[in-house]
Amino acid sequence: MKTKSLHYFSGLTISLFVGLHLFNHICSIFGADLHIEIMHAFRKLYRNPISETVLLLAVVVQIISGLSLFFILRKNTHLKFEKLQILSGLYLAFFLMIHVSAVLTGRFYLHLDTNFYFGAAGINTFPLNLFFIPYYSLAILSFFGHIAAIHYKKMQMSIYQISPATQSKAILILGIFTTLLIFYGFTNRFLGVQIPEEYNILIGK
Repeated sequence: MKTKSLHYFSGLTISLFVGLHLFNHICSIFGADLHIEIMHAFRKLYRNPISETVLLLAVVVQIISGLSLFFILRKNTHLKFEKLQILSGLYLAFFLMIHVSAVLTGRFYLHLDTNFYFGAAGINTFPLNLFFIPYYSLAILSFFGHIAAIHYKKMQMSIYQISPATQSKAILILGIFTTLLIFYGFTNRFLGVQIPEEYNILIGK
């Protein structure tokens, strides 16, 4: 199978999980308890040996194939959406390597439930949040940016009246709103974000 095909199908697999993951995070605007409740429901789909193996393999294939495509296509990239696809892809590769490693470490080495509080601990602690807020924000925006760039390329021959550029910009705007909603949920002082003691190890307490 060609590198582009491997990249496409691994990306599709990851996108299905990310879609559930982001929806789960958006639910945090109604509080940590609902976030965790929905997370447990979704885990029945993806936290089992088969699903996890497929997902981890998809992540590995996505990173390797993405980097391979970057070195092939970087010199022939001129359009802004092509540049967006490459830059967002590079950041997603970086994020996936760090984030997946962190989650596996938290789960199997620190024996923590990698739930709402696993992410909220760093986001709500100064000065760690100076790293974690842009780190997570760029990941969400890169995900939507990558989709927007791919959508733009695939819709070039579209017969719809709305231009591909306008459609792709709408995807980017959706990404911005999604990012804002998620961070509102993870930092909402009205509902209160109280980090349980067992997660203090993540913030050096």
